[in-house]
Amino acid sequence: MTTLDVWLTAFALAMDSFTVAIAAGLILKRVQLRHFCVISFFFGLFQALMPLVGWLGSVYFYQFIADYDHWIAFAILVFLGVKMIRDGIQGDEQHHFDPTRLATVLVLAVGVSIDALAVGISFTCIGMNTLQQLWYPLFAIGITSFVMALGGCFIGSLVGGKLKFPVEPVGGIVLIVLGVKILCEHLMY
Repeated sequence: MTTLDVWLTAFALAMDSFTVAIAAGLILKRVQLRHFCVISFFFGLFQALMPLVGWLGSVYFYQFIADYDHWIAFAILVFLGVKMIRDGIQGDEQHHFDPTRLATVLVLAVGVSIDALAVGISFTCIGMNTLQQLWYPLFAIGITSFVMALGGCFIGSLVGGKLKFPVEPVGGIVLIVLGVKILCEHLMY
């Protein structure tokens, strides 16, 4: 795997994190650096860990989830998307979808990174047999996802601060569309 291949893979995996981070920024509506860093950190961490998990488990457990990983990502993202839409429409301040809650961030991080399991399996297929061979691709994936998620949060907050209507339903639609995209990609190939 060339350096260009590593960074292109990292960029491709980070697109989901970027999209969901924009939705989180839209909801927050203003720059909240601490929250943006937490969201970005976990998105980057999970994007880097999932290929490692896929690589470690490629021999043992992937055969059991290979047929269902896209359904898991789809279910998580659609569930969260529907919740965001419902919370935005209800207008109850207490029950608004909160992308600053750690539990929410962790579920989103899993949802956007689950497809990276397959990348870890592909690492095994191309002959990456030691952790030493994996550290650079995992670092590239993690840092790219972190940077793109941070940028997505800022973009979303800048746009969200200018909007005068509830943006939670928009963020919910983005999550649902992302879930459908992941499902369609896996079902077509």
